[in-house]
Amino acid sequence: GAGAVGSVTALALARAGVEVTLADPAPLGDNASGIAAGMLAPAFEAIFDDVSATHLALMRRARDLWPELAGSIGLELDRTGAMAVGGADDLAAWAERGLGLGVDLTALSPDVVGRRAPWLAKGHGGLWTQEDWRLDVNLTLLALRVAGDSAGVRAITSAVTGFSGGRARFADGRELAIDAVVVATGASGSSGLAPELATLTPIKGHILCAKDHPLSGPVVRLKGGYICPSPGGALVGSSMEVGRADREIDAGVIDRLVGLAMPYAPWLDGAKLLARAGVRAATGGGLPLVGQSNAPGVWLAVGARRNGWLLAPLIAQTLAAGLTGRLEEGDGFVFR
Repeated sequence: GAGAVGSVTALALARAGVEVTLADPAPLGDNASGIAAGMLAPAFEAIFDDVSATHLALMRRARDLWPELAGSIGLELDRTGAMAVGGADDLAAWAERGLGLGVDLTALSPDVVGRRAPWLAKGHGGLWTQEDWRLDVNLTLLALRVAGDSAGVRAITSAVTGFSGGRARFADGRELAIDAVVVATGASGSSGLAPELATLTPIKGHILCAKDHPLSGPVVRLKGGYICPSPGGALVGSSMEVGRADREIDAGVIDRLVGLAMPYAPWLDGAKLLARAGVRAATGGGLPLVGQSNAPGVWLAVGARRNGWLLAPLIAQTLAAGLTGRLEEGDGFVFR
């Protein structure tokens, strides 16, 4: 898999001296990692998402690995911070929750909100955190591919269909002699490679792009979604459709996303919207499966749920240490 987790892991392994083949049948970016806003957002994820709230410390550790990685691949991170807007009761509840979690938050008056995001409808108060960052998903996937090429990663457009006896079989008929397979396919494909993959739950997510509304400024989190400025058009997201593994566009979900954003972005009325859907994978506990499978020679890097981009460097660090025999206690995830 050549999404966020697979691409970062391939690069980390290659830089550790491992010979790596990165296999994915889809074009670069045609996966859940490419259908995303690229938020590295431990603070607001913990505030808005009950599952993420218990993993705030780990999410911060993962975020803090990004500056070094980004610098090494020539990528610029947006570290200006993020904002949440809503009614007075919601803001108070979010502030209380954030305070209890130890999140650094600043209350913003409607005037300050308007100056930081002039494209928002006027009159909304907000909360601000410097803890949450952002990257451009398409630029990052491309930068990771270029860096991987330079490090010796061999990328092939095919899927692994089987692995046994030290040989991997691919959908296009080729075979390769290999020592280990790292499964980083999210919710798609490779289900026969490891028994643990059957425990994952797919989560479908829609995201909208208002192509005729290029915006700049901070990500704005809303109750139930977000508006993410982008030079290619504002992104509005996203849905969490648990148990859905298809990528069909659902008009009802689009209407719901537009409806939650309209009070803050009335210019969406009549905007030209491009809708895309991707499928993530999740475990019951909310953290990904990282480490050795019960299937011989198979390693797992799946189930990052809605935080694949955020967690990718920590997953990669853990797997690279495990596969090269350099893992020490405290290096990353609970490892098996």
